[in-house]
Amino acid sequence: MVRAMLLREVAGRLEEVDLDLAPTAPDQVRVKLAASGVCHSDLSLRSGAMPYPTPAVLGHEGAGIVTDVGGDVTHVAVGDNVVVAWNQPCRDCFFCLGGEVHLCERAMGDAYGSPFGTVDGQAVRGVLGAGTFAQETLVLGRAVVKVDPALPLEHAALLGCSVTTGVGAVLNTAGVRHGQTVAVIGCGGVGLSAVQGARLAGASRVFAVDLVEDKLQLAKSLGATDIVNASQVDTVATILEATGYRGVDVAFEVLGIGATVQQAYAATRRGGKTIIVGAGPTGQPVEFDLLQLFYGAKSIIGCVYGSSDPAVDFPKYAEYALRGELDLGALVTDRIALGEVDQAFARMERGEGVRSLVVFD
Repeated sequence: MVRAMLLREVAGRLEEVDLDLAPTAPDQVRVKLAASGVCHSDLSLRSGAMPYPTPAVLGHEGAGIVTDVGGDVTHVAVGDNVVVAWNQPCRDCFFCLGGEVHLCERAMGDAYGSPFGTVDGQAVRGVLGAGTFAQETLVLGRAVVKVDPALPLEHAALLGCSVTTGVGAVLNTAGVRHGQTVAVIGCGGVGLSAVQGARLAGASRVFAVDLVEDKLQLAKSLGATDIVNASQVDTVATILEATGYRGVDVAFEVLGIGATVQQAYAATRRGGKTIIVGAGPTGQPVEFDLLQLFYGAKSIIGCVYGSSDPAVDFPKYAEYALRGELDLGALVTDRIALGEVDQAFARMERGEGVRSLVVFD
């Protein structure tokens, strides 16, 4: 029996409940969680902006220690420090065999079909095959990646989503090159990770855009060369003026909002790349002028999970953090108890803080 935060129905409040995890299947791993980040996607899942069947245990960004291993799992053992991946490549489908494991066509279906647990005898799912708003979780073996135990698990948890998505968007999806110019619209956990990724890539200028001055100052400390407070100035005009009216080589939209997608595109130079990192709601259209699309010759690229391979990128980013090249601790602005997730959602909706982290005993 473990404590967990359950969403019984879309748009409801989370309930702290006792969860019975299913027995560990041959292809599964049980993990005692040390920490779980509260991501904006969890808020979207709760509200229904991102549809998901309920009842479900939310949370998809976590790290902990393996407590049980199914007989078919050989890459981790009891006692290992691991990060949970919410996208679990099968490595055998069309996309995986083609080197695009982040697009695995079986990952979610396999995760949804695996037994997770029950509450009062009713079957529940672990969101995105992770379910990290719980003291312990049960996931597919391929959902966990072993990381260096020298990295604190509270920091390692952020590798599960925000850091891998943001840094991966820069290094993997966009392939930002040394000396290029970059804009990041939205300075939450993913956006600030993208700022750090741009610094790692050797970008010559990094424009950080947000409405909240505290987030912009944090972005500056993490590698942004220019900050743009969108509550005070016109984002596109400011970036264009600063770049000789060409725009940046690569713009990252990290909010999932139609208006800021258009801003990111407008701030991108001709022939540049606009990367859509933010997970927007279903049914929200984004309009572009056809002649503008033709004349701009820009690439608009969707970005799933930073185009990452968790088995490769989690250990790599953990090593960056241990070398001091990625500051994971700076992203955590609130450490909370399991029962305080709804309060963390409320702060998120008010634009307060960067990352709330559930810390387990």
